[in-house]
Amino acid sequence: MNFKMLRQQTFPMPDFGRFIQFRYRRFFLPAFVFCLLVWPETREMTTHVLADAFLQVSAFVAATLAFYYGLKSFFPQQLAGEWISKRPWVELCYAALLGALPGCGGAIIIVTQYTKRQVSFGAVVAVLTATMGDAAFVLLAQEPISGLQIIAMGMVVGVLSGAVVNRIHDRHYLAPEYQAQATCDEDSTPSLMNKAASLFWMFAFFPALTLAVYGAFQIDPEVLLGLSQNTVTLFGATSAMIVLVIWALSSTGTNYQEVTSEDPATQDMKWINKVASDTNFVTAWVIAAFLLFELSVLWFNLDLGSMFQSYGPFMPLFGLLIGLLPGCGPQILVTGMYLQGVVPFSAQISNSISNDGDALFPAIALAPKAAMVATLYSAIPAFICGYGYYFLFEM
Repeated sequence: MNFKMLRQQTFPMPDFGRFIQFRYRRFFLPAFVFCLLVWPETREMTTHVLADAFLQVSAFVAATLAFYYGLKSFFPQQLAGEWISKRPWVELCYAALLGALPGCGGAIIIVTQYTKRQVSFGAVVAVLTATMGDAAFVLLAQEPISGLQIIAMGMVVGVLSGAVVNRIHDRHYLAPEYQAQATCDEDSTPSLMNKAASLFWMFAFFPALTLAVYGAFQIDPEVLLGLSQNTVTLFGATSAMIVLVIWALSSTGTNYQEVTSEDPATQDMKWINKVASDTNFVTAWVIAAFLLFELSVLWFNLDLGSMFQSYGPFMPLFGLLIGLLPGCGPQILVTGMYLQGVVPFSAQISNSISNDGDALFPAIALAPKAAMVATLYSAIPAFICGYGYYFLFEM
C-alpha cells in the first residue's frame, strides 16, 4: 500500500463536489440574489425587493400560518369515516372543504383515503379542484377579499365537478388495490435548519409583523420610532436573505418536488416549526416572483403588465397551464405576479382552480393514472371559470 492510499484511508478528504451538487438546485436562488446585491447596478432594486417581500408578504403569511396551524392543532386531523362515505353529497362537501383550506394538507388526506378506497374518485376531483395550496396564504395575506372569493368559488366548483365525475365513473375508478403499507420511520428529531428557522422566526416575528402593520396603514415606523433612514429596509432585506439561506439548506433540492413543494414535517414537528418552514418556502418563491418582474423591467425594459395585457385572451389559459404543474412553487409565482398587477384576476382564478399544489405528488406516487385524469378534470372548470370572468369583466 503506497502512502497516498494510506493517507486517503486514514484522513479521507470530503467530497466537496458531491456537496455542491447535493445543495445546488435550491441554493441557486440565494446565490443569485447575493450576486445582485454585490452588483452596484442592481443593489438598490434587490434590497427593496427583499424588504418588500419580507415585510409586505412574509410577515402576514407567518401570522396567517400561525393562526391556521395553531387552530388546526386543537382539532382532529381526520373527520371522514364510514358515515361520510355512504353519503355522496356530504363526502363531496367534506372533500371540497378540506381542499379549500389553505395549504395542501386537506387534499393529501383525501388522496390518501382514495387509495384506501374510503372515498370516491369524485371526491379526489372535488378536493383537487378546490385546492389552492400555499398560494392561498399569499393571497389571503395581501388581498383577503379576493382570496376568500376564490376559495368559495373553488369549493362550489369542486362539489359540482365531483358530482359530475361520480355520475360518469364508478366510485373506485382507477383506484389501486389497497395494500397496507409499512409506515416510514421518519427522523423524529428536527433538523438543524428546522431549528434555525424556528429560532429566527421566534425573534423576527413580532418586529416583522409590527413593521408590516405600520406599512399597511401607511405609517412611517422610522419617523414614529425615531429610527435612522433605511433601517426598516435593511432589516427586511437582511431577514429575507437569512430566510433564503435557511430554506436553501433545509433540503437537498436535487429534484423538482424538493424545489417546488414545502418541506415534509417530521413526526413530532410542532406547529410552530411548521409555520417557520412553510413561511420560508413561501418567501423564497415570492422573492423569485418579485425579482422576475423587476429584472425584466431593468434589464430588458419590459413592462410585463402591458405586455401580458396585449395577450389578454390567452392569460386565463396561461394561468391554467401553470396550475397543471405539481407543487406550490409555480402557483405562488403566479399569485405574486397577480399581486404586482402583471397578470389579471381571470388568470389567477384559472390557476387557483386548476392547481393541485403538493397533493399531486403523493397522488402520482400512489395512483398515477387517477392523478392524471383527476388533474385533467380539474382543468375543465378552471377553463370555464377563468374565461367566464374574462369575458364578463375584463374583455
